[in-house]
Amino acid sequence: MSNLELLAISGSLRSGSTNTELLRAAAQLAPDGVTIRLYDELDKLPHFNPDLQDHLPDTVVRLRGYVEAATGLLISSPEYARGVPGSLKNALDWLVGGSEFVEKPVALLNASPRATHAQDALRVTLQTMSGYFVEAASIALPLLGTKLDAAAIVANPELASPLRAALVALQQAINARGQP
Repeated sequence: MSNLELLAISGSLRSGSTNTELLRAAAQLAPDGVTIRLYDELDKLPHFNPDLQDHLPDTVVRLRGYVEAATGLLISSPEYARGVPGSLKNALDWLVGGSEFVEKPVALLNASPRATHAQDALRVTLQTMSGYFVEAASIALPLLGTKLDAAAIVANPELASPLRAALVALQQAINARGQP
């Protein structure tokens, strides 16, 4: 079994974001053979502009490179006004023009089980972008209002266990597809 490198993207720009902490916890709980890298330039991406496709900004080139190098993606996003935060949608729009995301395994983590509209919208967007959505690895954890950091999530068996199981499911789905 090869080492899998997952790129984790938080849809929140807020410092101390529950979604970001959830991804940090995932990195600590990753099964053997899985490394998780947290993407930290969401707030630095320019607004999507198709006129820039021939001369991509450096931040977009890096994003595409990270996605291309990753074996799979983990996305954890809040829901704003029943939808996906603009900053996350902007990042996804920048990926549409390239081939890096096509057939890339992706799992959605949800820090608020009642936030279903953004999750549904993300599923549609990611499937439209030809991503390989891994349902068994996509879970919701009741973190809304808890203000738990990654260490507290990892220390709580009721949160850590399903998160670890989701990561194993993603690992197994990627390995079953024969990806490195």
